[in-house]
Amino acid sequence: MTGQLRVAVIGGGHLGRIHAKLLTQVEGASLVAVCDPDLPAAQAIAATHATQSSPVTAYAEYRQAIESFDAAIIAAPTGYHAEIASTLLKAGKHLFVEKPLTHEADDAKRLAMLASARQLVLQVGHVERFNPAFTALDQFGVDVKYVEATRASRFPGRCLDVGVVMDLMIHDLDLVLSLTSASVRSISASGLSVVSDHEDIAEARLEFECGMVANLKASRVSPAPAREMVLYSPAGFAQIDFGKPALATVRASDSLAKREFSLASETDNPLKYADSLFDEHLVCELQELEPRNAILDELHDFVISIQCGGIPVCDGSAGARAVAVAESILQSIDQRRWYTYPSESEIGSAARPRRRIEQDRVAPSRRAA
Repeated sequence: MTGQLRVAVIGGGHLGRIHAKLLTQVEGASLVAVCDPDLPAAQAIAATHATQSSPVTAYAEYRQAIESFDAAIIAAPTGYHAEIASTLLKAGKHLFVEKPLTHEADDAKRLAMLASARQLVLQVGHVERFNPAFTALDQFGVDVKYVEATRASRFPGRCLDVGVVMDLMIHDLDLVLSLTSASVRSISASGLSVVSDHEDIAEARLEFECGMVANLKASRVSPAPAREMVLYSPAGFAQIDFGKPALATVRASDSLAKREFSLASETDNPLKYADSLFDEHLVCELQELEPRNAILDELHDFVISIQCGGIPVCDGSAGARAVAVAESILQSIDQRRWYTYPSESEIGSAARPRRRIEQDRVAPSRRAA
């Protein structure tokens, strides 16, 4: 595609405002429209970024703007993604859709197939793909055998149309899926609703046909934020802090990697061997990484993919795969039995806890101080 790419932002909320602002820094693209049913919100964003040479028009209905743009960023609530994206793909528009791609796996698959059939770019906003701590993995991301990830935030007060699996865990789920093309063999998961109508805390264990295992934990009711992942591979293991960002690696010596290491032949005093072990066989390294604006990077990837006819880092197929596995995790959560013989109210994320036995058996006067 030649010439300046005309881009519309659909959704005037938190992420819509961020995308509109960052688009002004993307070479080859121009923000031309902002669409939101809350027209004053759309007008405020449009007025902020409009210039005399580059006007931005606000619309309450995105269909009214279709003729004015070549590509769109969908930052509307997830429940509207399928309908908006389908309409725009059929109209021949390239799309960037914030994660998750859709609520339902079938809808996500249909969008990926539609974009492919029409040779349109469909990119999904799994922003951690562009985190410098993840992109620096190098050989540690090859043939990963075990992954542990924790993602937690304070209660956000937004994105409450989905639970923590689709809101937060799906970031780590997408990263794990990017490490292997193997299908998922089994899923075991549990989660609980704390303050919203969906699960606010969740954990899942995934086993893949290639042998890789991933344990994922997520919470949006945590007093302290966390965005961490540990990966184990034949090269050693790597620990990612997505927030800083930072990457700490431990490289295994050849003898450890080939399973030729014998502690008994190395030392007769294992209690004093720690220093030698980390000096000679498990070499630690902390990589200093330059912080980057990952959302800006993914917008550059979106525009470049359109201009060059390439495939974005996280395309529609990858986004659909993440939704499908997330849907299976949610099904596992819904079937979680919290007691041996549970009632209907003791199954799934909305389960009500039973009274503990000692609450009934122990008199208040006999409780420990």
